[in-house]
Amino acid sequence: MNYMRRSSSCSSFIYHANMITMVAFLIILSTGSGADASIGVNFGTLANNLPPPRQVAEFLLHSTVINRIRLFDADPQILQAFAHTGVAVTVTVSNDQIPHLTNLSFAQRWISDHIQPHFPSTNIIRILVGNEVISTGNHLLIRNLVPAMQSLHTALVSASLHRRIQISTPHSLGILSHTTPPSSARFRQGYDTHVLKPLLSFLRTIASPFVVNPYPFFGYSPETLDFALFRPNPGLFDQDTKLHYTNMFDAQLDSVYSAMERLGFSDVAIVVGEIGWPSKGDRDQIGVDVATAAEFNRKVMDRVNSGTGTPLMPNRTFETYIFALFNENLKPGPISERNFGLFRSDLTPVYDIGILRPTARTSDPPENNRRSPVGGSSGKRWCVTKSGAETEALQRNIDYVCGLGLDCEPIIEGGPCILPNTVEAHSAYAMNLFYQTMGRHEFDCDFDKTGEITSIDPSYGDCQYQAEFV
Repeated sequence: MNYMRRSSSCSSFIYHANMITMVAFLIILSTGSGADASIGVNFGTLANNLPPPRQVAEFLLHSTVINRIRLFDADPQILQAFAHTGVAVTVTVSNDQIPHLTNLSFAQRWISDHIQPHFPSTNIIRILVGNEVISTGNHLLIRNLVPAMQSLHTALVSASLHRRIQISTPHSLGILSHTTPPSSARFRQGYDTHVLKPLLSFLRTIASPFVVNPYPFFGYSPETLDFALFRPNPGLFDQDTKLHYTNMFDAQLDSVYSAMERLGFSDVAIVVGEIGWPSKGDRDQIGVDVATAAEFNRKVMDRVNSGTGTPLMPNRTFETYIFALFNENLKPGPISERNFGLFRSDLTPVYDIGILRPTARTSDPPENNRRSPVGGSSGKRWCVTKSGAETEALQRNIDYVCGLGLDCEPIIEGGPCILPNTVEAHSAYAMNLFYQTMGRHEFDCDFDKTGEITSIDPSYGDCQYQAEFV
């Protein structure tokens, strides 16, 4: 079977009273190279009906568990909107800028103009140079890709940002040939030694990941639909490795791994830059509807977060970005291209794959729900952050409460309340912990005017906020 049709674009931390500040901890979490699984979304903007960037940022922060986004440009309005949210942001340099970036002065100006005005208030973790450059077939872009990445990294070094911001570039699976079975996969001849080998060598040197865009949607047929959708199916047996594949996603990732291993770069991390399934397509197109899109993306999330890995990469996790945040009504091409979104432009879900906080599933525009609470109780009270409180003050609240030796492990790495990975969310948990521990006096929730008492339970999922009946 050929499942490699080309895509269309598309940390244990031990707490001590004399702890390292939580801000430093958040930085460590957000700059990982993908060794820890994390689900993000692609924020495409080819539409004329999208909500303002700040509304999008507030929605993601307070109504979803999404803690990272990928942009297809470096839009200053979007970067400003995500300031002080803690959301990890990946930006993209457009393909047409690649030849110019080979000039160090131009690269330094690009960093000065597009990154430094926003960093570190906006948590920019990665810059992607171009998008699926090899698949464009443009030899000028392809020839200059690695030199542009090297020049941009040098510019980051000059600005002392290279330890905080990674450089990479995303690829469609069109870079592969001989993909079935996965162990036979290799990079396309000509590009393998002349482009991808030096690229992978550079990524290894700077400890950045190899970004790929696997799309089972573009590789399935009616006969392989169950294989693409993680449903029960006969699977694919690799005679060379004696490994059995039960889904196309694993097979695609292992094909990439095999190609990297052939060149001696199996140690370079892999990040899934795009993956998704449309909720609407052309008439009579099999397997393209809301239920199927929800099924696929939910199973991708489950697969990535399970830590199972793939047959050739067991127990590995992959930083993964779902395509896309919104339906984009101005995208060219077939109907499906405009219907990959998890949400409509009014912020209502096209379908829910488990990223919404509980009340966001049933409430009106969720940007008004500061903590998306689980529900109300006339006999219990919680202390939460007051809307509009400054991040610096909330960070002091975290440092104070956790410095007393109270149990802050739920907001430490691996804890049930680590997400969303923001100062506001962590401060709410810490402030409530102090309020409940000290006897639930109103003054114990003041925190220099940054806290307020609520009868609405802010718990969500496995994150349970302590409370006693008043």
